[in-house]
Amino acid sequence: MTATNKLVFGLDTFGDVPDDPANDLPVSYSVALKQIIKEAKLADDIGIDVIALGEHHRPEYAISSPDTMLAAIATITKNIKLSTGVTVLSSDDPVRVYERFATLDNISDGRAQIMLGRGSFTESFPLFGYNLENYDALFEEKMALFNKLRNGGAVDWSGKFTQTLEKQKIYPKISGHKLDTYVGVGGTPDSIIRAAYYGFPVILAIIGGAPERFKPYVDLYQRAAAQFNQPQHPLGMHSHGVIADTDDEAYNIAWKYLRRSMDRIGSDRGWVPMDKKRFDFEVKKGSYYVGTPEHVAHKIADKMTKVGVKRFDFIYGAGGQYAFQREKSIELYGTKVVPLVKDLIKSGEYSYE
Repeated sequence: MTATNKLVFGLDTFGDVPDDPANDLPVSYSVALKQIIKEAKLADDIGIDVIALGEHHRPEYAISSPDTMLAAIATITKNIKLSTGVTVLSSDDPVRVYERFATLDNISDGRAQIMLGRGSFTESFPLFGYNLENYDALFEEKMALFNKLRNGGAVDWSGKFTQTLEKQKIYPKISGHKLDTYVGVGGTPDSIIRAAYYGFPVILAIIGGAPERFKPYVDLYQRAAAQFNQPQHPLGMHSHGVIADTDDEAYNIAWKYLRRSMDRIGSDRGWVPMDKKRFDFEVKKGSYYVGTPEHVAHKIADKMTKVGVKRFDFIYGAGGQYAFQREKSIELYGTKVVPLVKDLIKSGEYSYE
């Protein structure tokens, strides 16, 4: 038996620009951004816990400034946590990042959440004048500074890649709590240990392969947190998916759009194009959650339990899916999948092969 009141269910979007059903061409960035705000309002209305927006600087994605979008969303929502997935801290100024999210936290009555990461995309490094040779060192140093800022009070700081601060106070202040902070991890032991060292919970980015292979990282986090005398926070995971009224409908949408997204990313990284055999593996046993609400719920319950996480974020809308298809996935996820996953995990009576 598992207590379900501690389970968290979120939605993630990379900010994909939808296609227009009239001509199958991408809509304008203005339309795309307003669509995401509409989707966040829908998610809030149906009780989803978190909305997380990615940061990208590529033509197929509309969101390069997640905090600006989250501020807009804050004004039309009431309960949903306002998060990122991820904020690329390595190519940003930790002071400015903290100030922006402290501002968001104040205007949203404490609903701000930030997920820090090095970024699986690297466009922001040359865009903002950073050298990829310092990829790891930048993140390590900026994470340390961000942690000091989050702890509050006057900050003394000196680093190689960051500014020197002498008893510097940061505004606006956050009252009554610290900024809710996660770290997004792609699956390296060093990243897990670093997050545990600072006492930050982790979201595992599981976008391919069998999710169960990430269980050792959950165990590593718990051991490292204990060694560093830090809280052993529950961990989470996020993965792509499509939910529809029938398995065939969801599969066809995912085959067209999710495969397109992965092939587009893969072309920059030297990946072999997605074939049907590999795609079917991801749908059946891997990291794509595609099908009816019942099918997807059983798979989420099974994989959350096997990996050992208490939070699941569903990445929706990949590859230019039509707005109505995206909204359908959100609606079914919030109204049918999430309640069913909670029931299945509570009872332990789920089956997925």
